[in-house]
Amino acid sequence: MTTVLDVLAAICLLGGAALSLAAAVGVVRFPDVLSRMHAASKPQVLGLLLVLIGVGLRLRTQFDITTLVLVAVFQLTTAPVAAHMVGRAAYRTRRLRRDLLIVDELGERLDAGREGGPPGPSDGPGRPDG
Repeated sequence: MTTVLDVLAAICLLGGAALSLAAAVGVVRFPDVLSRMHAASKPQVLGLLLVLIGVGLRLRTQFDITTLVLVAVFQLTTAPVAAHMVGRAAYRTRRLRRDLLIVDELGERLDAGREGGPPGPSDGPGRPDG
């Protein structure tokens, strides 16, 4: 049984390392902020979870597994929020390529707010520049 768990741990560790490497390559190679943000958040989180599962399968103590679960929960709660904030900041400062966007609903709302139309839910008070 120990050998099977060690093999599963090795598979999870190698898979997590491969996903983290893919995330790093995506961050370097993708053309704009939104694509890089996607590469930095999705495969990186899954890669980390696989590494944590592999480490948990290898260590097998309750204290270590509790710590790994806390790390996983913290990562799962902070990564989406950080990616969302980076995306909003990039959009509002125009640091993205609009030609790569398929649908741009936020742009229509921001443009309507700048032209004196009714502000959308994303336009805050005291922010005429969007």
